[in-house]
Amino acid sequence: MRARCVMVLGTSSGAGKSWLATALCRWFARQGLKVAPFKAQNMSNNARVVAAPDGGLGEIGSAQYFQALAARAEPDVRMNPVLLKPERDDHSQVVLLGQVDPALGAMPWRSRSEHVWPHVARALDALRAENDVVVIEGAGSPAEINLMASDYVNLRVARHAAARCLLVTDIDRGGAFAHLYGTWALLPPEDRALLHGFVLNKFRGDAALLAPGPQQLQDLTGVPTLAVLPMQRGHGLPEEDGIFHDDGGAAGGPVRLTVAVVAYPRISNLDEFQPLRNVPGLRLRWVRTPAEAAGADWIVLPGSKHTSSDLAWLRAQGLDRAIAAHAEAGGRVLGICGGLQMLGEALVDTEAIDGNGPGLGLLPLVTQFAARKTVRHATVQFGAMGGPWAALAGVAARGYEIHHGQTAQHPAMAPARAVLPDGLGWQNSAGNVLGVYLHGLFEDAAVLQALFGAAVPSLETVFDGLADCVEAHFEPGVLPGLIAC
Repeated sequence: MRARCVMVLGTSSGAGKSWLATALCRWFARQGLKVAPFKAQNMSNNARVVAAPDGGLGEIGSAQYFQALAARAEPDVRMNPVLLKPERDDHSQVVLLGQVDPALGAMPWRSRSEHVWPHVARALDALRAENDVVVIEGAGSPAEINLMASDYVNLRVARHAAARCLLVTDIDRGGAFAHLYGTWALLPPEDRALLHGFVLNKFRGDAALLAPGPQQLQDLTGVPTLAVLPMQRGHGLPEEDGIFHDDGGAAGGPVRLTVAVVAYPRISNLDEFQPLRNVPGLRLRWVRTPAEAAGADWIVLPGSKHTSSDLAWLRAQGLDRAIAAHAEAGGRVLGICGGLQMLGEALVDTEAIDGNGPGLGLLPLVTQFAARKTVRHATVQFGAMGGPWAALAGVAARGYEIHHGQTAQHPAMAPARAVLPDGLGWQNSAGNVLGVYLHGLFEDAAVLQALFGAAVPSLETVFDGLADCVEAHFEPGVLPGLIAC
């Protein structure tokens, strides 16, 4: 195993682990090194389709997908061997090395560790054998003492990889020094030795005012503070753990278009909307009530990890009536994956995958859930289109599919207009309601140009900006020192 391992741990979720790991992937790649990301287990309904070692395809968390691109590496399932996709508050679908594993999903939480650890260790060892540097991201906090005995994501990985660890905290929340000290204090003494430095993230103001805190913390722990990273709301990466901040404005000037995305409880793949935040004049608004949706130009029904329950929630909020009224008035409605399924007439589930129920009835379609999940990339071209979506006619686009549902025309109703091949997209007769199975459309430059006449910063620009930030704010020599012999 030739790779050096650098691990980013956090004092909590949302501290900045994913952001910092992505920045380090690009920084080390810019030094001419072969780099790969790794996270043993991710809990997220934001997933991407990537390569599997057997030549097939599988799923990993979006954070590791973006980290792989930042590292200039081909994303593959070994970079996130375990992905938990929450379906209810007390149950998650378990994806092992890219594939759904029902047996693991049925297993008690604490019993899974020993079953999955061999897979995790083999994946990490394989990446170490193929690369110069592996940048590892932890999960949550390494100091959750109720889970420490079965936690294979943080300290067990750090020990196995002999990783040099950074501990990052969100100083904007307050209590950062206490978070750092408390995390250090709860670690076993042998694991404290793995900590090479603290990182204060999301700082606003004069860094000189932090003194004498960093030195006092070092006196208590022996661990130096290696960087104070500034608050960067516009860094360009999707938020890993939740819905991003809505500041009420638009990028690049006054609001000319408001896009409302329905934020139901099991929303999935919300990261695909990140490019819309950078479209000049467009305000992206998350909505959970009819009042919040009022006045929007578009209403978007995004992906869902559990379509039937999110549809029931939507009805309970009265959003079904608001969406129907918006469509009846000629407003644009877009459904993506689970959102497409909701727009149809019915959900049929004979496999106990998702649930049965009536749809919103805005497209004459029926979705039947299959035991086998469709996971694939797709390159398509929109066909003839009418109404307000006509700008997409003839546009070639790339995206990805992740769904159990199989959707088709309702046999007893007038057909919808098929606008994508292979059952991937339909439009209503009026032309204002569009449903597609393809995720990632707004990440395609041709689609953005057709819909908005605009381009947004490329991912390469985003990754280089992150690397520039860590280069400017880490103490000199620290980053090369993390991988020195």
